[in-house]
Amino acid sequence: MAEMLLGLSANRRIIAGLLVNLLSSICIVFINKWIYVHYGFPNMTLTLVHFIITYLGLYTCQKMDIFAPKSLPIRKIVWLALSFCGFVAFTNLSLQSNSIGTYQLAKAMTTPVIILIQTTYYKKTFSTKIKLTLVPITLGVILNSYYDVRFNLQGTVFATLGVLVTSLYQVWVGAKQHELQVNSMQLLYYQAPLSSGFLLCVVPLFEPVTGEGGIFGPWSTAALVTVLFSGVVAFLVNLSIYWIIGNTSAVTYNMFGHFKFCITLVGGYVLFHDPLSLNQALGILCTLAGILSYTHIKLMEQEEETSDV
Repeated sequence: MAEMLLGLSANRRIIAGLLVNLLSSICIVFINKWIYVHYGFPNMTLTLVHFIITYLGLYTCQKMDIFAPKSLPIRKIVWLALSFCGFVAFTNLSLQSNSIGTYQLAKAMTTPVIILIQTTYYKKTFSTKIKLTLVPITLGVILNSYYDVRFNLQGTVFATLGVLVTSLYQVWVGAKQHELQVNSMQLLYYQAPLSSGFLLCVVPLFEPVTGEGGIFGPWSTAALVTVLFSGVVAFLVNLSIYWIIGNTSAVTYNMFGHFKFCITLVGGYVLFHDPLSLNQALGILCTLAGILSYTHIKLMEQEEETSDV
């Protein structure tokens, strides 16, 4: 009886963690888009607010013994912190400049780019089946972008840079976690304040600090509350990712990610009335088929590797 109650309690915690991640991951996209569309809040400043709130949240977590910080040499994570700035800033700029559908599908290109980086620079090999799944992913993204009536050069540049920097960041995170023997929260605990410092130096060069459109400008209370709320949601996204992977597996998180992918796409068309043509819908389905195939084949290969050990 006691074991049954413990199992039920554990399942409830996992379900709760998945729900928090689902809601926060979807909300952060819609809240940020709302901030850009309705308030015109500057992008890099919003990213800086997210970093600061993330660090404060992590500081609170370590004081509550949720994780134990590990001393790390700053010089070893400087480039990681810079790429962290770049991937968040560029993906937010992509969201600001593109429709949610195009923004979401562009993010799917991260997988092919990561495979390209690992193959080229880390001499990692991938099966032919895995490589073939990249074809529908790439084709679907191109098809959606080509028929997107809101397609624009600026949005494409930001989306491309976002994918490149995000891919580098994800590859480096894996390498640094292995090299420094730390988990994602311990790494983020050092990254967040370092990235905040970098952005603090750069923001005044690209965005106004005071006056109209500046962080200390005449913002309405509603705008400021929404910005702070988006920072809290961003922190919940990071925290829930760590919790889910730690209590289930990276595979569970990725499978759950497909569900969020679909809901975010639908939400973008419903809430922001993004136009959707038949060809775009085919592109979305093509990309989703590629993502699902990639996950299925990756799972099969991991099971084969485990059984061979």
